[in-house]
Amino acid sequence: MAFQRRTVLKAAAGAAVAASPLAFLFRRDARADGGPLVADPARVLDLPPGFRYTILQRAYEPMSDGTRVPGRPDGMACFADATGTLTLMRNHELDKGLSDSGLDLSPPEAFDAKAGGGVTRVVLDEKTLEVLGSNRVLAGTLRNCGGGASPWGWLSCEESVEVGHGYVFLCRTDAAKLARPQRIVGYGRFRHEAACVEPRTLTAYLSEDETDGCFYRYRPSDVSRPHDSGKLQALRVHGLPRFDTSRDLEQGIRLQVDWVDVPNPDPSDTTVRRQASAAGAARFSRGEGVFYKDGVVYVCCTNGGRQGTGQVFKLRLGDAGKPDLLELFAESPGASVLDMPDNICVAPWGDVLVAEDGSGEQLLRGITPEGRVYDVARNAKSKGELACVCTSPSGHVVFVNLQMDGLTLAIQGPFAELSRHGKHFARRPT
Repeated sequence: MAFQRRTVLKAAAGAAVAASPLAFLFRRDARADGGPLVADPARVLDLPPGFRYTILQRAYEPMSDGTRVPGRPDGMACFADATGTLTLMRNHELDKGLSDSGLDLSPPEAFDAKAGGGVTRVVLDEKTLEVLGSNRVLAGTLRNCGGGASPWGWLSCEESVEVGHGYVFLCRTDAAKLARPQRIVGYGRFRHEAACVEPRTLTAYLSEDETDGCFYRYRPSDVSRPHDSGKLQALRVHGLPRFDTSRDLEQGIRLQVDWVDVPNPDPSDTTVRRQASAAGAARFSRGEGVFYKDGVVYVCCTNGGRQGTGQVFKLRLGDAGKPDLLELFAESPGASVLDMPDNICVAPWGDVLVAEDGSGEQLLRGITPEGRVYDVARNAKSKGELACVCTSPSGHVVFVNLQMDGLTLAIQGPFAELSRHGKHFARRPT
C-alpha cells in the first residue's frame, strides 16, 4: 500500500515531516545514459568521450614490502599530503583461508592468523599517478568491505560476524609497513559496511549490511580521546518506532529522527540490531556506502525501495538544537536505471558518485544536486561490481576498483562538463 504523507502525519503525532525542493525520485521510464560511453578496445573500462583510465595495480603483483597485492579490492579512500603525493587506503574483502595472492596469513601483526582480509596502502605521485610505493597495513581481518576516511586515517569495516570479528579498524595513512591492528570496540560488533566521521564532534556514522539492519552513530564522551569511551546509538524515526525505510515513501519527504542507545555494543552473539530494534530503531535494508559532506551524511541502501534495486538517503544533521532529518534523496525504479547502489562519495564538484553492485552491467553513476544523472564508467571486463568510488581531494581523479577482476584504476577527464550535460530525471507526479 502506498505510504502517504497524511499517514505519516497521523502516526507521527508531532514528528517533523516536510517536502524538500531538491529531493527527487527516478521516473520509471528514465534512463541513466546521459550520452553513450565509448567501448574500451582493451575491454577493461568503458568511459565517456575525452576520458581515460590508468591501471594502478593488479591483484597478485608484487608490492614494495615484498608481499603481493591481495585479491578482491573493495572500499577505498584517497588522502593527500603537502609533499605532492596521494595515498590510497584499500580494503580487500577476503574470508578465512583465502591466500589467493600468496600472502602469509599468520604474520605476528595479524588480528586473526586464519583470516585473509585486510588493508593495503598505495602511494602515488599526484601529477603523474606513478606508483611510488605500496604495502600491507592491516592483516588477519575478515571481509573488509567498506569503510571511510576519518581525521585519524582510514576506517576499515569487517562485513562479518564470525566469532571474534565484526569490528571497525583504524589504519594510519603513513603506515609504511604492516602494523598491529587498532580495533575500535565502541563502534560495535555487527556486519559493518561503511563509516564516516563528522569532523566537529567526531561522531562516527556506521551502516549495517543486513536486510533488517539499522543505521548507527557513535558519540565519543571526550573528543580528545574519541575512541576510549562513548555511546553507540541507532537512528529512530520520531513518533514511528521500528519504521521501515524501504517502504513506499512519498517524494521529497523528510522525517525527524532521534537516537536510541544500544545497551551492549560488543555482544558475543549478533544482537546489536535486535537491541536497537527493541528500542524502536528504524530498519534500513542493506545499508552500504556512507559519506559525510557539509553537514549531511549520505547513505546507500542497496536493495531498498519499491523495486528492491536501491535507495540513497540524506541524513541532515541538526545544529543549534535542531533535530536531524532523514530525507529520501533518490530511489531506483529498476536495474536499468540504477542497479543496487553500493559505494558512494560526494565529489569536489558537488555531485554524488555511486558505484553499482547488481546483477547486470555494472556502472559508476553521477547524480547532480538538481537530479541530473550521467554515466561515468562501465565495467567492460566482467559483470563484477565496481567496488569503490573515491576522488582525489582536488577532484581531478576518480579512483575505482573492479573487485572480481582485481584491478585498481584511476579515471581522468572533464568531469564538470560531463556533469553539466547529464540527463535530467524528472520528478514523479504527485
